[in-house]
Amino acid sequence: QVQLVESGGGLVQAGGSLRLSCVASGRTVSDYAMGWFRQAPGKERELVAVISRGGSTYCADSMKGRFTISRDNAKNTAYLQMNSLKPEDTAVYYCAAAVSSYVFTPRRSGEYDYWGQGTQVTVSS
Repeated sequence: QVQLVESGGGLVQAGGSLRLSCVASGRTVSDYAMGWFRQAPGKERELVAVISRGGSTYCADSMKGRFTISRDNAKNTAYLQMNSLKPEDTAVYYCAAAVSSYVFTPRRSGEYDYWGQGTQVTVSS
């Protein structure tokens, strides 16, 4: 069992940056692929980025070049660096952990075993 707690969300102007953190407790994040998802009002939850246990990353096309996922196993934390934010990035952002192989980057929400409570990101125009 692992518990995930996100932080770092808030209100930012378009073009600004935020860094989200996801701290895990109960188990080490090195045992999991870590993903970030987001859900805007009235929309389905979508994948933002994922990092495998081995450090391979995948980022959704609409966020590629602006968002970067990383992990610090020593701090039991995953991060999402978000730059050049746009109003359409406004959503609740969720951290998730998936039991997976060393190189796998799970991309569907159903592949994840644990979820955080979410953190709100609001980008004003």
